Amino acid sequence: MEMKKINAGKLRAIGYDPRARILRVEFEDGSAIDYSGVGTEVWRKLSTSGSAWSYYRDNIEEEFTGRRGTVQQQGKARQQLDDLFRAPDDDPAT
Repeated sequence: MEMKKINAGKLRAIGYDPRARILRVEFEDGSAIDYSGVGTEVWRKLSTSGSAWSYYRDNIEEEFTGRRGTVQQQGKARQQLDDLFRAPDDDPAT
């Protein structure tokens, strides 16, 4: 899912997967919430809103079921994937 960086209230990034109908909201404290069952119209309104924080609080936070998580830094995620798929003879310790 591609994330759109924003700076609105406590929001820092938002992303949407239209096939799965999942909206991901990332916050300034490093936490994230994935909301299921979100339609494309809600995503469009949130992503184009002049006041995304207010739109989020009024139309998403209480209306959809969310699952909490944490935001993983891009570099850390990449390193974890590299570590996972490294060939046994590619051990950097040797």
